[in-house]
This record gives sequence, structure tokens and C-alpha cells, in this order.
Amino acid sequence: LAFSMLLSACGAEKNVLVVGTSADYPPYESKDTTTNEFIGFDMDLIREIGKRIGMEVEIRDMAFDSLIAAVQEGKVDAVIAAMQTSPERLEKVDFSEGYHLQKDAFLVAGDSTLVLNTAQDAAGLKIGVQTGTLQEEWVLENLVPLGTAEDQIFRYERVDQGALDVKAGRIDVLFINADPATELAKSSGLKIGLITGETVTGAQSIAVQKGNTELLDKINKALAEMQADGTVEQLQQKWNIP
Repeated sequence: LAFSMLLSACGAEKNVLVVGTSADYPPYESKDTTTNEFIGFDMDLIREIGKRIGMEVEIRDMAFDSLIAAVQEGKVDAVIAAMQTSPERLEKVDFSEGYHLQKDAFLVAGDSTLVLNTAQDAAGLKIGVQTGTLQEEWVLENLVPLGTAEDQIFRYERVDQGALDVKAGRIDVLFINADPATELAKSSGLKIGLITGETVTGAQSIAVQKGNTELLDKINKALAEMQADGTVEQLQQKWNIP
């Protein structure tokens, strides 16, 4: 019975690929305010993968820090959420081949006079991060030893919440991926304080349950085809992703 319920929950009986995301990260994943449909680079990418492996894609929105657990517990079959690989995450789930490598960014208020020449210059500032991200991990490992106190680290379930706090002056910087940071700067009246590659540890990849080699092989095959035939590049152009 339990196995049957798991199959049903993950869509295996219906030939449905249930995919978890955190739809607060344009241009990768967000919701159209008019249609309420999931849109973005990742959303187009996973739907195309679904077509190529012969599965209907069902997308579920959840908090970013719950996505890994959702895969582990079989609540979703896969996760696509601009998620980077890391040694710690690889202990919990398996990842596809990388489909995009991007930089990180520090967002500041539109009238901020802060000067950031390196990521380490953010030490001692009130810094916002999304809970469960590699940016949060980087802050703990690299800025805390340089003097950032625990009460200077502000964690958010969704990055737009952090953007509001930057704008209101409650925090000094918001540390997230560069492409969503650029979008947030436009929509929230903020500006980019620094774009850097020194904090990046891995490419963005799709997570699946550990040991699910059948699904992983299908995803990797589809990704390879899409890289070779120019589909990934076309989607990057569509969503203005460098």
C-alpha cells in the first residue's frame, strides 16, 4: 500500500513527472501574475525535457529549503530551481549534468553608497540570504570568520521578501544568484552592488532521488540533445540569460 501511494504521489502511475520548484526566482522560475502559470527558463527547460522523455510535467511550488527533502521523501520526482550542485547536496540527492553556470550578486538599495570590491567586503554588514541556498552556506563559512555576527544574517523563504528589507533599510545587502538579482533590481528599485564568480561552487542542475538512475539517465540524455541542437541556447536568449 505504501509503495502504491508513493507511486501515485510521484506521478509514476500516470506517466507524470512531478517537479518541485521555488517560483520566486525570475527569470528562472516565477508565476505569471495574469495566468498564474509557471514561467521562466527552468520551467521551459523542464517541460521540454518532459516532452523528450515522454512524460507530462506537473510543477509544484514550495519553499526552496524544502525541495531537497521533497525529493528524498518521494513527494516530487525531481527539482529544478536554479539549484547548484554541492558536496553536501550530493550526499542527499543525485544531480543531472549541469545546464547553466551563473555568477552571484549582492543587491543594495538604490541610493546605497556601499562599495563592494570583493564578496568578503560584505563582512560585518547586515546580509540577507535565501534559506537553504549555497549563498547562505557561503556566508556562514566565509563571512562569519571575518566578523559577521549571527544576528547580522537574515534568512528569507523567498528572495522578494529580502528585496523589500533592502529597500526599507532593514538589511544592507541581499546575496543571491546574479540573474535573479538583475531582475529584482529592475522590479524593486534596487541596484547591483557586486557581481562575482568567486562564491560559485557548481553549475545549476536538476535533482532526483538518490539511486534513481533510470530517470537521471533520461534527463541527462535529453539535456545533451538540447545542448547539441541549440534548444538550451535558444531558451537562454528567450529569457535574456547570458
